[in-house]
Amino acid sequence: MGKRLLSALLVSGSLAVTAGLAEAKTVIHMMHQGDPGWVKTYGDVAKRFEEANPDVDVELIYAPHDAYNEKFSAAVMAKQLPDIMELDAPFLANYVWSGYLQPIKPLIEKDIVDDMTPSNVAQGTYPIDKDLYAVGLTDSSVVLYGNKKYLEAISARVPKSVDDAWTREEFEGYLEKLSKLDGVKWPIDTFRGYGIKTEWITYAYGPLLASAGCDLIDRTSWKATGTLDGEACVNALTMMQTWVKNGWVVPGSSGTNQFYADGKPAALALGGHWFYAEAAAAMKDDIVVMPLPKLGTKGVSPNGTWIWGITKSSEHPDVAGKFLSFLLKDKAYREFAKENSGFPGLKSFAADSPLYAAGGPMAVAFEQASKTAVARPPHPAYPTITSAFMQAVDKIFNGGDAKEALSEAAQKIDEDIEDNAGYPPFDAQQ
Repeated sequence: MGKRLLSALLVSGSLAVTAGLAEAKTVIHMMHQGDPGWVKTYGDVAKRFEEANPDVDVELIYAPHDAYNEKFSAAVMAKQLPDIMELDAPFLANYVWSGYLQPIKPLIEKDIVDDMTPSNVAQGTYPIDKDLYAVGLTDSSVVLYGNKKYLEAISARVPKSVDDAWTREEFEGYLEKLSKLDGVKWPIDTFRGYGIKTEWITYAYGPLLASAGCDLIDRTSWKATGTLDGEACVNALTMMQTWVKNGWVVPGSSGTNQFYADGKPAALALGGHWFYAEAAAAMKDDIVVMPLPKLGTKGVSPNGTWIWGITKSSEHPDVAGKFLSFLLKDKAYREFAKENSGFPGLKSFAADSPLYAAGGPMAVAFEQASKTAVARPPHPAYPTITSAFMQAVDKIFNGGDAKEALSEAAQKIDEDIEDNAGYPPFDAQQ
């Protein structure tokens, strides 16, 4: 601004008027994670919302996926919580119990609540008051991807539905055959390269263990000792440790994708629904999508993803809810999610996602959501539960004793719950 213009504004009083208008704007802060594509998408939606609502500014706060919880904790300590926060669904119980979130149903448009799939409602619901605290466009699942040419080479049966999933005997038999197949370096990539800070181990491996009769904690007594280090879990982790010792599993040091790598790739991949888009683009007709194997008497799959909540400290929760409603209905946002094989959490989005429709390439993933999906433990101690469990799995995969590692993890979990007096009122559920 030039000196002459500044002087004119001061003389006329226009600067004061302009400043007043600027101060009158409502500012909404939204904290989120995501890769560059998602970051741009959120920014574009915010611009469209601001154009439609010129009295509102939406300021986006980006936090890297692997450091998101740490950055949120820093915001808590500084008493600078955003109005809207993205959160990983299994952490919802901890955030609500800690007083960070408020019920979201009164703040977003009713047709969005009515549009939510049952699994979407489940991932956003606090188990104590059964109220809805978060909502998302998507949910999630993990499937077993296969390379058709390698499966045909060992005459593997390809399951067409959840009810037809491979048994443990079939799965391990195929892993052994693939380990001897020319052209295959590793039978399966379980994405160990994601490490122990991304929630991947609990999210993706937990269902395999649950299928074998294991759980991270007793969901009635909320005690980990006797459950996490019980016979079922020790046997299940010993089973997975054997896969690693046999050389069947891609090591963490080999990166986060060997499924369609150059050279000798992995023949199978235990991957999230989001992996389909990039894998299919690279593999074309060679990609096969199958349900997770049934390693015990039942099939189990995960659910829960990054969803949106409104903080209790928000000074403008109504405006925050208005923006979230706008976001969830935004056509470009939905289109980007669809291009990235977004798993439907809204029925209207499912209807517009042929990938997951009956007969679609990922139909089995959507079938898992209604037949085998089991949420991670909905308890305020979940941050400790998942951290302790992931560290235990990492020790076991690196040759540690399964019973010893799981007992240590169970003790950490129980101590955290005891230190918090049972996280009342969860202690009353026993």
